[in-house]
Amino acid sequence: MSLKSMIWNGLLVAALCLAVFLLYRIFQQYSLDQIVQSVRSIPLSSFCTALLFAAASYLCLGCFDLLAIRSLGKSLPYPKIALASFISLSLGHNIGFAGLSSGAFRYRFYSRWGLTTEDVAKIILFCGVTVGLGLITLGGLALIVNPGDAGRLLRLDPASVRIFGLLALVVPVVYAGLAFFIRGKLRLWRWSFQLPRFRIAVAQVGIGTLNFMLVSACLHQMLSAFGDVAFFRSVTAYVLANSAILATHVPGGLGVLEATVSYAVPKQASIGALIAFRCAYFLIPLALGTTLLIVTEIVFRRSRGADEQADEGAEAQSV
Repeated sequence: MSLKSMIWNGLLVAALCLAVFLLYRIFQQYSLDQIVQSVRSIPLSSFCTALLFAAASYLCLGCFDLLAIRSLGKSLPYPKIALASFISLSLGHNIGFAGLSSGAFRYRFYSRWGLTTEDVAKIILFCGVTVGLGLITLGGLALIVNPGDAGRLLRLDPASVRIFGLLALVVPVVYAGLAFFIRGKLRLWRWSFQLPRFRIAVAQVGIGTLNFMLVSACLHQMLSAFGDVAFFRSVTAYVLANSAILATHVPGGLGVLEATVSYAVPKQASIGALIAFRCAYFLIPLALGTTLLIVTEIVFRRSRGADEQADEGAEAQSV
């Protein structure tokens, strides 16, 4: 085993240990009966609405790939893009290191449909930038609208939190401005970056922000079942939790999500609400994505076998 593989495996083990520790800290204060009762207390209507928000989020994520492919000057039907994106991200969100894990699944699909390795790498980078823009934009809005929760977690006064929120909103504005004024590559020291067209850059900011608003709405439905919680409190909780997940790369944000949300909204963050949210946004998509992956693999193999038989028949006739 190479040194690089040993380091990655060590980091993964450390992340999993952190997840187990955080989950232990959260679950130790609840009995099994309390957890079951807490989950059952969520109204079916709230859970179904949360599922709709989760589905809308995954549709937005498919638009990330659509924008990326359009920025490359390529063309693929949206149903194909949505299929590749959903399978890649429903698995990648749970595996951890989403950029790498989902990238591997993306390559498996897009390479079959005529895209090169370089194209897929650019799609992954583009989607990563879109995620960052969306998280920063929504995070900036949350810091301005609801500075109290973030200030308590970061140990800052509300005025300072709002200043950080305004600074965060500068990032998408600068990005869109660079895309408008710079036609071609942006060069920074030894690196160069191909900026998208202005319309695509604005769409990145808009769709990236909308995606995280939908995920926050999914969480809000679960938290609201246990108390009156403002929407932007749910937004703040999710933005902080997702930032921690991206920093730790714990698979599925296991433990990190629960710990951060429990700290941000302690009264409404019932363990039942958090379990229900994990089911709606992570586990149900994982089960569906795995099923679709198996089905598509079978279809691809049969299609390839049929093409090979047709080629052999054509060669035999020509002889």
